[in-house]
Amino acid sequence: MINNLSASTRDNRLNNRVALILGAGTSAPGVSIGKACSIAMARSGARVAALDFNMDAARETVQDIVNEGGHATAYQADVANLDQMQSAIDAVMADYGRIDILQINAGIGKVGGPVETSLEDWERIQKVNVESILIAAKLIIPVMVRQGGGSVIGVSSVAGIRYLGYPHLAYGVTKAAVIHFIRMLAQQYAGDGIRANTIVPGLIDTPRIHKNVAKVFDPNADLDRARAARDRQVPMGRMGTAWEIASVATFLASDDASYVTGTEIVVDGGLTGKFV
Repeated sequence: MINNLSASTRDNRLNNRVALILGAGTSAPGVSIGKACSIAMARSGARVAALDFNMDAARETVQDIVNEGGHATAYQADVANLDQMQSAIDAVMADYGRIDILQINAGIGKVGGPVETSLEDWERIQKVNVESILIAAKLIIPVMVRQGGGSVIGVSSVAGIRYLGYPHLAYGVTKAAVIHFIRMLAQQYAGDGIRANTIVPGLIDTPRIHKNVAKVFDPNADLDRARAARDRQVPMGRMGTAWEIASVATFLASDDASYVTGTEIVVDGGLTGKFV
Protein backbone atom coordinates (compact mmCIF):
# COMPACT_ATOMS: atom_id res chain seq x y z
CA MET A 1 0.00 0.00 0.00
CA ILE A 2 1.49 3.34 -1.07
CA ASN A 3 1.37 5.96 1.67
CA ASN A 4 0.61 9.36 0.15
CA LEU A 5 -1.61 12.41 0.33
CA SER A 6 -3.80 11.58 -2.65
CA ALA A 7 -4.30 7.84 -2.89
CA SER A 8 -8.04 8.27 -3.44
CA THR A 9 -7.68 11.05 -6.01
CA ARG A 10 -8.58 9.79 -9.47
CA ASP A 11 -9.87 11.62 -12.50
CA ASN A 12 -9.82 11.41 -16.28
CA ARG A 13 -7.74 14.49 -17.09
CA LEU A 14 -5.03 12.50 -18.86
CA ASN A 15 -7.15 9.78 -20.45
CA ASN A 16 -5.70 8.38 -23.70
CA ARG A 17 -2.41 10.22 -23.22
CA VAL A 18 1.02 8.67 -23.01
CA ALA A 19 3.31 10.09 -20.35
CA LEU A 20 7.04 9.42 -20.59
CA ILE A 21 8.71 10.00 -17.23
CA LEU A 22 12.50 10.17 -17.22
CA GLY A 23 13.81 9.13 -13.82
CA ALA A 24 10.65 7.25 -12.85
CA GLY A 25 12.29 5.02 -10.27
CA THR A 26 13.57 5.64 -6.78
CA SER A 27 17.15 5.21 -5.60
CA ALA A 28 16.50 4.37 -1.93
CA PRO A 29 13.57 3.40 0.30
CA GLY A 30 10.75 5.90 -0.09
CA VAL A 31 9.06 7.64 -3.00
CA SER A 32 10.97 9.88 -5.39
CA ILE A 33 9.44 12.76 -7.32
CA GLY A 34 9.63 10.73 -10.51
CA LYS A 35 7.83 7.76 -8.99
CA ALA A 36 5.11 9.91 -7.41
CA CYS A 37 4.54 11.74 -10.71
CA SER A 38 4.31 8.45 -12.61
CA ILE A 39 1.69 7.11 -10.21
CA ALA A 40 -0.26 10.38 -10.08
CA MET A 41 -0.46 10.65 -13.87
CA ALA A 42 -1.59 7.04 -14.11
CA ARG A 43 -4.34 7.83 -11.60
CA SER A 44 -5.47 10.57 -13.98
CA GLY A 45 -5.75 8.09 -16.82
CA ALA A 46 -2.36 8.34 -18.52
CA ARG A 47 -0.52 5.34 -19.87
CA VAL A 48 2.90 5.71 -18.31
CA ALA A 49 6.24 4.93 -19.93
CA ALA A 50 8.46 4.72 -16.85
CA LEU A 51 12.12 5.11 -17.80
CA ASP A 52 15.02 4.85 -15.41
CA PHE A 53 18.73 4.02 -15.44
CA ASN A 54 17.89 1.20 -13.02
CA MET A 55 15.46 -1.19 -14.70
CA ASP A 56 14.46 -2.77 -11.38
CA ALA A 57 13.47 0.67 -10.07
CA ALA A 58 11.43 1.36 -13.21
CA ARG A 59 9.69 -2.02 -12.87
CA GLU A 60 8.86 -1.30 -9.24
CA THR A 61 7.10 1.92 -10.25
CA VAL A 62 5.25 0.08 -12.99
CA GLN A 63 4.14 -2.61 -10.57
CA ASP A 64 2.75 -0.02 -8.17
CA ILE A 65 0.74 1.49 -11.02
CA VAL A 66 -0.51 -1.88 -12.24
CA ASN A 67 -1.48 -2.86 -8.69
CA GLU A 68 -3.83 0.14 -8.65
CA GLY A 69 -5.36 -0.83 -11.98
CA GLY A 70 -3.33 1.57 -14.12
CA HIS A 71 -1.30 0.96 -17.27
CA ALA A 72 2.48 1.34 -17.42
CA THR A 73 5.57 -0.12 -19.04
CA ALA A 74 9.18 0.00 -17.83
CA TYR A 75 12.13 1.09 -19.97
CA GLN A 76 15.84 1.31 -19.19
CA ALA A 77 18.30 3.93 -20.44
CA ASP A 78 20.98 6.34 -19.34
CA VAL A 79 19.30 9.68 -20.07
CA ALA A 80 22.72 11.16 -20.93
CA ASN A 81 23.41 8.54 -23.61
CA LEU A 82 21.95 9.38 -27.02
CA ASP A 83 22.06 5.83 -28.39
CA GLN A 84 20.39 4.32 -25.32
CA MET A 85 17.72 7.00 -25.34
CA GLN A 86 17.09 6.50 -29.05
CA SER A 87 16.52 2.80 -28.45
CA ALA A 88 14.21 3.52 -25.51
CA ILE A 89 12.14 6.09 -27.42
CA ASP A 90 11.87 3.70 -30.37
CA ALA A 91 10.51 1.10 -27.94
CA VAL A 92 8.01 3.55 -26.43
CA MET A 93 6.78 4.52 -29.90
CA ALA A 94 6.49 0.86 -30.90
CA ASP A 95 4.45 0.14 -27.77
CA TYR A 96 2.26 3.26 -27.68
CA GLY A 97 2.60 5.08 -31.00
CA ARG A 98 2.79 8.54 -29.42
CA ILE A 99 4.20 10.61 -26.55
CA ASP A 100 1.91 13.33 -25.21
CA ILE A 101 3.70 14.19 -21.97
CA LEU A 102 7.42 14.32 -21.28
CA GLN A 103 8.62 14.86 -17.75
CA ILE A 104 12.38 15.39 -17.50
CA ASN A 105 12.97 14.37 -13.94
CA ALA A 106 16.33 12.59 -13.80
CA GLY A 107 19.02 14.44 -11.86
CA ILE A 108 22.11 13.92 -9.74
CA GLY A 109 24.26 16.13 -7.53
CA LYS A 110 27.24 16.24 -5.23
CA VAL A 111 27.76 18.61 -2.33
CA GLY A 112 30.72 20.95 -2.78
CA GLY A 113 31.88 24.31 -4.10
CA PRO A 114 34.39 25.08 -6.87
CA VAL A 115 37.40 23.86 -4.89
CA GLU A 116 35.81 20.58 -3.83
CA THR A 117 34.11 19.75 -7.15
CA SER A 118 36.23 17.66 -9.49
CA LEU A 119 36.03 18.16 -13.24
CA GLU A 120 34.86 14.57 -13.56
CA ASP A 121 31.94 15.15 -11.19
CA TRP A 122 31.11 18.47 -12.86
CA GLU A 123 30.99 16.88 -16.29
CA ARG A 124 28.86 13.92 -15.19
CA ILE A 125 26.36 16.16 -13.36
CA GLN A 126 26.13 18.43 -16.40
CA LYS A 127 25.52 15.44 -18.66
CA VAL A 128 22.78 13.89 -16.52
CA ASN A 129 21.05 17.13 -15.52
CA VAL A 130 21.40 19.26 -18.68
CA GLU A 131 22.69 17.33 -21.66
CA SER A 132 19.93 14.80 -21.04
CA ILE A 133 17.34 17.52 -21.72
CA LEU A 134 18.93 18.24 -25.09
CA ILE A 135 18.89 14.52 -25.93
CA ALA A 136 15.26 14.14 -24.87
CA ALA A 137 14.23 17.23 -26.81
CA LYS A 138 16.03 16.07 -29.96
CA LEU A 139 14.22 12.74 -29.86
CA ILE A 140 10.77 13.67 -28.58
CA ILE A 141 9.98 17.21 -29.78
CA PRO A 142 9.71 16.01 -33.42
CA VAL A 143 7.21 13.38 -32.26
CA MET A 144 5.11 16.04 -30.52
CA VAL A 145 5.31 18.36 -33.55
CA ARG A 146 3.98 15.57 -35.80
CA GLN A 147 1.19 14.87 -33.30
CA GLY A 148 0.20 18.53 -33.14
CA GLY A 149 1.23 19.20 -29.55
CA GLY A 150 2.32 17.96 -26.16
CA SER A 151 3.40 19.00 -22.70
CA VAL A 152 7.02 19.10 -21.54
CA ILE A 153 7.68 19.39 -17.82
CA GLY A 154 11.15 20.10 -16.47
CA VAL A 155 12.01 19.55 -12.82
CA SER A 156 14.48 22.09 -11.42
CA SER A 157 15.11 23.03 -7.77
CA VAL A 158 15.20 26.11 -5.59
CA ALA A 159 18.95 25.42 -5.60
CA GLY A 160 18.83 26.74 -9.16
CA ILE A 161 17.62 30.16 -8.00
CA ARG A 162 18.97 30.50 -4.42
CA TYR A 163 21.93 29.60 -2.25
CA LEU A 164 20.49 27.25 0.36
CA GLY A 165 23.11 27.52 3.07
CA TYR A 166 25.64 24.98 1.88
CA PRO A 167 27.75 24.65 -1.30
CA HIS A 168 26.02 22.61 -3.95
CA LEU A 169 27.59 24.26 -6.98
CA ALA A 170 27.30 21.76 -9.81
CA TYR A 171 23.75 20.80 -8.88
CA GLY A 172 22.62 24.43 -8.50
CA VAL A 173 24.16 25.55 -11.79
CA THR A 174 22.56 22.70 -13.71
CA LYS A 175 19.18 23.29 -12.13
CA ALA A 176 19.38 26.94 -13.20
CA ALA A 177 20.09 25.69 -16.71
CA VAL A 178 16.98 23.50 -16.64
CA ILE A 179 14.80 26.56 -16.10
CA HIS A 180 16.23 28.51 -19.02
CA PHE A 181 16.33 25.53 -21.36
CA ILE A 182 12.62 24.91 -20.82
CA ARG A 183 11.81 28.61 -21.26
CA MET A 184 13.57 28.64 -24.63
CA LEU A 185 11.86 25.40 -25.68
CA ALA A 186 8.47 26.89 -24.83
CA GLN A 187 9.02 29.95 -26.99
CA GLN A 188 10.31 28.06 -30.01
CA TYR A 189 7.53 25.46 -30.09
CA ALA A 190 4.48 27.32 -28.79
CA GLY A 191 3.16 27.58 -32.35
CA ASP A 192 3.35 23.80 -32.66
CA GLY A 193 1.00 23.28 -29.74
CA ILE A 194 3.78 22.25 -27.37
CA ARG A 195 3.70 23.69 -23.88
CA ALA A 196 6.86 23.60 -21.76
CA ASN A 197 7.06 24.53 -18.08
CA THR A 198 9.29 23.90 -15.10
CA ILE A 199 8.46 22.82 -11.58
CA VAL A 200 10.85 24.29 -9.01
CA PRO A 201 10.63 22.13 -5.87
CA GLY A 202 11.84 23.39 -2.53
CA LEU A 203 12.97 21.12 0.30
CA ILE A 204 11.22 17.86 -0.47
CA ASP A 205 11.38 14.74 1.71
CA THR A 206 12.61 12.17 -0.80
CA PRO A 207 15.17 9.35 -0.84
CA ARG A 208 17.74 11.85 -2.08
CA ILE A 209 18.03 13.18 1.49
CA HIS A 210 19.15 9.76 2.69
CA LYS A 211 21.87 9.53 0.08
CA ASN A 212 23.26 13.03 -0.37
CA VAL A 213 21.97 15.72 1.96
CA ALA A 214 21.64 14.38 5.52
CA LYS A 215 25.33 14.82 6.31
CA VAL A 216 25.10 18.56 5.49
CA PHE A 217 22.63 19.07 8.33
CA ASP A 218 24.04 16.57 10.82
CA PRO A 219 27.71 15.46 11.02
CA ASN A 220 26.61 11.89 11.68
CA ALA A 221 24.12 11.99 8.80
CA ASP A 222 21.32 11.27 11.28
CA LEU A 223 18.23 11.26 9.11
CA ASP A 224 15.78 12.39 11.80
CA ARG A 225 17.97 15.36 12.74
CA ALA A 226 18.50 16.26 9.12
CA ARG A 227 14.75 16.19 8.50
CA ALA A 228 14.09 18.35 11.55
CA ALA A 229 16.70 20.88 10.43
CA ARG A 230 15.22 21.08 6.95
CA ASP A 231 11.70 21.40 8.37
CA ARG A 232 12.83 24.43 10.41
CA GLN A 233 14.03 26.20 7.27
CA VAL A 234 10.58 26.26 5.71
CA PRO A 235 7.99 28.91 6.69
CA MET A 236 5.26 26.26 6.64
CA GLY A 237 7.29 24.29 9.18
CA ARG A 238 7.81 21.16 7.13
CA MET A 239 9.37 19.81 3.98
CA GLY A 240 7.13 19.02 1.06
CA THR A 241 6.36 15.56 -0.24
CA ALA A 242 6.90 14.03 -3.64
CA TRP A 243 3.11 13.78 -3.95
CA GLU A 244 2.76 17.56 -3.66
CA ILE A 245 5.11 17.92 -6.63
CA ALA A 246 3.18 15.23 -8.48
CA SER A 247 -0.09 17.15 -8.17
CA VAL A 248 1.52 20.16 -9.89
CA ALA A 249 3.02 17.95 -12.60
CA THR A 250 -0.38 16.41 -13.32
CA PHE A 251 -1.91 19.88 -13.58
CA LEU A 252 0.77 21.02 -16.04
CA ALA A 253 0.31 17.88 -18.12
CA SER A 254 -3.45 18.41 -18.38
CA ASP A 255 -5.75 20.73 -20.28
CA ASP A 256 -6.31 22.60 -17.02
CA ALA A 257 -2.97 24.25 -17.90
CA SER A 258 -3.81 24.80 -21.57
CA TYR A 259 -2.70 28.46 -21.48
CA VAL A 260 0.36 27.92 -19.29
CA THR A 261 3.73 27.78 -21.02
CA GLY A 262 7.24 29.16 -20.68
CA THR A 263 7.07 29.63 -16.94
CA GLU A 264 8.01 28.10 -13.60
CA ILE A 265 5.88 27.01 -10.67
CA VAL A 266 7.77 27.19 -7.38
CA VAL A 267 6.56 24.59 -4.87
CA ASP A 268 8.50 25.34 -1.70
CA GLY A 269 6.25 26.13 1.27
CA GLY A 270 7.37 29.77 1.12
CA LEU A 271 11.10 29.03 1.37
CA THR A 272 12.35 31.32 -1.39
CA GLY A 273 10.27 34.21 -0.07
CA LYS A 274 12.18 34.33 3.20
CA PHE A 275 14.50 37.24 3.97
CA VAL A 276 16.77 35.04 6.09
